[in-house]
Amino acid sequence: MAKHTRNTAAAAAALVCLAAVTAPPAAAAPTPAAPARFVPGPCPKTAEPVPELAKARCGFLEVPENRARPGGRTIKLATAVIPAVSAKPAAEPVVFMAGGPGGETFDDIPFLTAAGVNRDHDLIIMAQRGNRYDRPNLACPEVDRFNARYVGLGYDSAQAKSQMLDAFKQCRVRLTADGTDLGAYNTAENAADFADLRTVLGIAQWNVYGYSYGTNLALTYLRTHPEGIRAVAIDSVTPPQSVVLPWGWPSAQEGIGAILDACAAQPACKSRYPDLRKTLDEQVKRLEAKPLTLTAAPPKGGAPVKVVLDGGAVLGVLVANTIKPADLPAAIDELAHGNPERFARARAVDSVQATGMTAHGLTESVACAEWTPGVTESAVLDAGRKAFPRWPDTVLAQTPQLPFQLDVCRTWNVPDRAAQQRVAAVSSVPTLLLSGTFDQKTGAGFAKDASRTLSRSTSVKIPGITHWVVPQSPCAAKVLASFLARPAAPDTGCVAGLEPAPFTITPK
Repeated sequence: MAKHTRNTAAAAAALVCLAAVTAPPAAAAPTPAAPARFVPGPCPKTAEPVPELAKARCGFLEVPENRARPGGRTIKLATAVIPAVSAKPAAEPVVFMAGGPGGETFDDIPFLTAAGVNRDHDLIIMAQRGNRYDRPNLACPEVDRFNARYVGLGYDSAQAKSQMLDAFKQCRVRLTADGTDLGAYNTAENAADFADLRTVLGIAQWNVYGYSYGTNLALTYLRTHPEGIRAVAIDSVTPPQSVVLPWGWPSAQEGIGAILDACAAQPACKSRYPDLRKTLDEQVKRLEAKPLTLTAAPPKGGAPVKVVLDGGAVLGVLVANTIKPADLPAAIDELAHGNPERFARARAVDSVQATGMTAHGLTESVACAEWTPGVTESAVLDAGRKAFPRWPDTVLAQTPQLPFQLDVCRTWNVPDRAAQQRVAAVSSVPTLLLSGTFDQKTGAGFAKDASRTLSRSTSVKIPGITHWVVPQSPCAAKVLASFLARPAAPDTGCVAGLEPAPFTITPK
């Protein structure tokens, strides 16, 4: 401050004299934010065919990029309205909020329609700001190319960290070069976009269905824009008040633990794979101490690639669910007996992911503004030790799904929005919470956190199901349909008696 005090008095006197001679011009009125509008247009040309778009009404929702900066630029969000199958659909449509953040929304349409979400209701799809088919699109090909190389690097290695941070730095520089305000790509703005969409489409009431990050968004939307919401269904729940960076550890513990416990509860699985939890702990420690370098082909085809299989890579495979739960006990047993093929092939999946599908710019702007502020490396490690006390610290130091996230956020550098976002939704709107007991990404326990402030909520756990329940479970799809028809009294009867499917039993 001292270097600015010199000549302060003289400067103030000069300003007073100037004011006495010339009246200051009237301050210009702030430019109001441009109103939202919907512009009809052709449906997106998706990478994979989406037959439902042939009958859809499509276009763009145009909204301000940053509602706190009047007069700024507008952005365009790709939107589709898919008609109901029924000849006499309900008056209230279902609006879908996808996972991620940054997940490609239009790819989800076939899963939604196969589960009957549009049987009796029109289905509204909108790509969250920054997603593919939006303008701008916050894809990061630099990060996608790193992810393809990452399978051949140590999960928590210095080389992996350096290359990851470099990829995010390159993406940030490129995205901001055209004036993109990365701080405006957050959950509050996403929620305001959906509120604007309902208004400009002239919809009096609608139903909200979201999964994974879409549940975080749906609950934020319910809290900040409750008008016109008839009912909310959230699937694989991540409540805003609970999503702080170490949250990945209790989810991994709950989901992985549920699979191991289910094996122990089935006599054939328990007999063939005794003490599976101890076996898994031993393999994580062994591979972290002496990683394997292999060549493996991705499960769905593609050229063989170099794969490094260490303890962190095993964790990544478990949480990504690239090995089906029914096969996981067999895969762990094979790993312990010198056959790492299933884990290696699962690790190779990321080597063939399509470039540009994920809006990493939205992912990081949300994660860095809302999930990481106030979190320390020691907090992440402590949560890991609590979840898996027998695993090495080098594995536990990185949050599942989000390795090196604190370092990435230092590079991404967006404003802190934690205080505004980590707030529970308090509401009497009928709400359905769906969870899978085998969900390693968003543990079923999070539904309990969310339901505490939702006075008219119904919570349903589907045994043996992983992340995103409705497309995997006919019972969950039936419960959702019942809820959409009668939000106050959904029929959950099909859940009684459900059990996890039998596990794969391989010969000794």
